[in-house]
Amino acid sequence: MKIEWKRPTEICENPQFIIDGANRTDICQGELGDCWLLAAIACLTLSEKLLYRVIPPEQSFTENYAGIFHFQFWRYGEWIDIVVDDRIPTCNNLLIFTKSFRENEFWSALLEKAYAKLHGSYEALKGGNTLDAMEDFTGGVTELFELSEAPKGLFIIMKKALERGSLMGCSIDVTNDIEGQTEQGLVKGHAYSIIALEEVSEDGKIRLIRLRNPWGWVLWKGPWSVNSKEWSTVSTADRENLKKQTLEMSEFWMSFDDFKKNFTKLEMCNLTPDALTGDERQSWTVSINEGRWVRGSSAGGCRNFPDTFWTNPQYRLRLYEEDDPEEEQVLCTVVVALMQKGRRMQRHAGAKFLTIGFSIYELQGQNQHLQKDFFLYNASKAKCKAYINLREVTERFRLPPGEYVILPTTFKAHEEGEFLLRVFSENKTVEETEEEKQFRVIYQKIAGEREHDKNMKTNSDGFSLETCRSMIALMDTDGSGKLNLQEFKHLWKKIKEWQLIFKRYDKDGKCSISSFEMRNAVNDAGFNLNKQLYDIIAMRYADKHLNIDFDSYICCFVRLEGMFRAFNAFDKDGDGIIKLNVLEVRPTVFLLLTRYSYVLNNIILKNCKHFK
Repeated sequence: MKIEWKRPTEICENPQFIIDGANRTDICQGELGDCWLLAAIACLTLSEKLLYRVIPPEQSFTENYAGIFHFQFWRYGEWIDIVVDDRIPTCNNLLIFTKSFRENEFWSALLEKAYAKLHGSYEALKGGNTLDAMEDFTGGVTELFELSEAPKGLFIIMKKALERGSLMGCSIDVTNDIEGQTEQGLVKGHAYSIIALEEVSEDGKIRLIRLRNPWGWVLWKGPWSVNSKEWSTVSTADRENLKKQTLEMSEFWMSFDDFKKNFTKLEMCNLTPDALTGDERQSWTVSINEGRWVRGSSAGGCRNFPDTFWTNPQYRLRLYEEDDPEEEQVLCTVVVALMQKGRRMQRHAGAKFLTIGFSIYELQGQNQHLQKDFFLYNASKAKCKAYINLREVTERFRLPPGEYVILPTTFKAHEEGEFLLRVFSENKTVEETEEEKQFRVIYQKIAGEREHDKNMKTNSDGFSLETCRSMIALMDTDGSGKLNLQEFKHLWKKIKEWQLIFKRYDKDGKCSISSFEMRNAVNDAGFNLNKQLYDIIAMRYADKHLNIDFDSYICCFVRLEGMFRAFNAFDKDGDGIIKLNVLEVRPTVFLLLTRYSYVLNNIILKNCKHFK
């Protein structure tokens, strides 16, 4: 297949961005296996307000046209703008991936391209979870229902969700044949959009659901399919009303009972976590906390690893008031959503979604980081139903007022990753310790109060620019060139530890240590080096008097920490030997070269001076 990237102006005459409003008929799947994404886009078109939050209006191929279009997505707690040019992959002048049924309409193709850019490539969009895309389009809260264990009143729950603007999709689990068809024409492993629910007949006993298949040509063949006998059992008015709602051939009706029998998963994205099981509307607040699991430090794994479980990040939760004072049992509703960050973007390097989950424990006056014994002798008050390798795990709980601690974890110990923990409640819930409040004050003073401007700034009294760059290179795991609060907190703790070691050898208080003492300082910090590396450190960082100042000392330790961490991440057995496959070699070498090439350059330059 010969692929050519072409602008719409090169593909057809009179190209349009959007014609007569963006709707679900504009979304036809191409060669890319991203039906999960297209199912979410189809749901998005049901709400104009949501749609134009993602696709800013007043973009076109005529007025103010510059060959670029921009889209907005929710990304780990904030909305970001993604700009793409309008070159689209084609073959024989036809779009290869998503297209509209109109040959000159291109909003869906460009939205797909922008979403691919968000995740690194079109390749990264092959296979996925509709909930992930729904969340990226709305910033909402996702919930996953196993239809074999569906709650009572599911029809009412879903109907209320649609009325509140929630997005919904469904799928059938795959056994062996991926995207194989059932006898009734449904496709396994394929994502469908849920468009509407209706009740028909005079007594309202017949419940129907309308679905959409992004493929368009593989449809339901059972009861309530096109021209089935069931349509003759309802009034002419109901029949005409339901068929009028079906906009295109890719949509079909089926009974709600058949829906529960044939589909296995229901995916729901609520714009707010309003309880869908009751009639009340609540005013929710959300606490957002970024964190990371670090091998050897805070990647403790689940309860199956009692020796390390306690080292996982811990977040305090305080529930103040019950939801309904008139209830006999005093309980508070809280929704906990744990999301792992950046895994789809790293897929090209062999990364997969980690298996994640969380536990909630009730506190009894403890103020410090809970230690091992607490978890050995106390059972969890609540926890996620299962650890799962999805981007996000979400659970809704009803807990008595009180103080709790949430532990987000990976299933296995020593697995590194970043995460976002969101906690929804009627009141502010996640409490910062005094130490964490101090960190936030320091962080805001250095980085500025705007949360999306997290660059570490320096002045003449602080670290050198080179040292600051090394710090950011060490802690910046997502490649953004910035440090968030959690990353800054880890860095701050490291610097404090290394500062204590430095003071031990800075006997005269001149803020420098001799290159000979540096060897002991390196050992005290836990870095075991050979003689050649000690020599290199002396040549690189010592001045003409063979002294190493605090700035150079920290710069050296930051780089050592980074190189040891990169190695240890691949040293799975802890035997000091790493084995890399082809997918791992390239990013690892690139990481070391980009982060530490200037170290080698400086060493070479210094050696050249010695040879002269």
